[in-house]
Amino acid sequence: MAKVVLVLYPDPVNGFPEFPKDYARDSLPELPDYPNGQTLPNPKGIDFTPGALLGSVTGELGLRKYLEDNGHELVVTSDKDGENSVFERELVDADVIISQPFWPAYLTPERLAKSKNLKIAVTAGIGSDHVDLDTANELGITVAEVTYSNSLSVAEHTVMQVLVLVRDFVPQHQIAVDGGWNIADAVERSYDLEGMDVGVFAAGRIGRAVMERLAPFGVHLHYTDRFRLPAEYEEKYNLVFHENIEDLVKNIDVLTVHAPLTDETSGLLDEQLLSTMRRGSYIVNPARGAIADRDAIVRALESGQLAGYAGDVWAPQPAPVDHPWRTMPHNAMTTHTSGTSLSAQAKYAAGTREILECFFEGREIRPEYLIVQGGNYAGTGAHSYAEKK
Repeated sequence: MAKVVLVLYPDPVNGFPEFPKDYARDSLPELPDYPNGQTLPNPKGIDFTPGALLGSVTGELGLRKYLEDNGHELVVTSDKDGENSVFERELVDADVIISQPFWPAYLTPERLAKSKNLKIAVTAGIGSDHVDLDTANELGITVAEVTYSNSLSVAEHTVMQVLVLVRDFVPQHQIAVDGGWNIADAVERSYDLEGMDVGVFAAGRIGRAVMERLAPFGVHLHYTDRFRLPAEYEEKYNLVFHENIEDLVKNIDVLTVHAPLTDETSGLLDEQLLSTMRRGSYIVNPARGAIADRDAIVRALESGQLAGYAGDVWAPQPAPVDHPWRTMPHNAMTTHTSGTSLSAQAKYAAGTREILECFFEGREIRPEYLIVQGGNYAGTGAHSYAEKK
């Protein structure tokens, strides 16, 4: 029997919804596969209704029946921070730890050292930087995530936030809510996206999906990545490649950020880099909050160097009530919801079940789900996190 610790965000304030009565829709569209041909998660079975809320504590990612029917213990909590948290108490004898990037259970070197039984840490979603990957390698702990499960969800959210910033939607909507009709005030910071230079930092699954969705808006697309895209792809979308982000940001009006958080990217969007951007540029960062220097972003908005900043990632998470990004001017922040739509939850819950089935049955976990295995970066981890050779 294994002990599985599952860390999820708290239930809705008004109570856990009954499906389908309390939901906006009765079902989800059926999808054949991902756009690149990768198959959707394919567990042997699921014990949830796609479209239901699975990512909060009561939803349990639909895992309880499967785990208990197979003799495993499941502990579910949202209490994850501090020495007296439920997570801190339960991790010491956990065999499996699962959390989501939206409500990450931080597995620091100290916590990993306490987790004597831990064999696998699973991210229900994409992005495993809440796990200290070097320590996981040293201890031989497998780290896996449900790659691609919510990539398109994040890409859609990114496009939405680009438009929200450039069109200055937030104050326009507030005028309507407040009963006003102040058209001049509503449009004094509103522009068309058409014709702007849009740059993508990191052209992985999310970055490419953003470019593909923005191309019909008539923008000029630029990107930088550790690995240059094929020439035919660049030609199809008329992409301009830049060797590094320093060159990229000098030539664009809008920057979207999709890189993982590493030593190389931490604090990268600092005062010096922001000062080289065109005055009145916009940044949308759905990747990781710590890629941006918190206070440098605030100052750039206050000075007018940036015209707007959006994203739904913060450092730390959850962000404190007094985090300056909540109240800085011209922001359109959200609370790390881009990748946890009900549609995405159905995919990453099924993918988590698939990973667990493979783990418990001694079958290989598919390479695209692997970040660390056997003391080395593996699969997606070897591409996204390991140092470029």
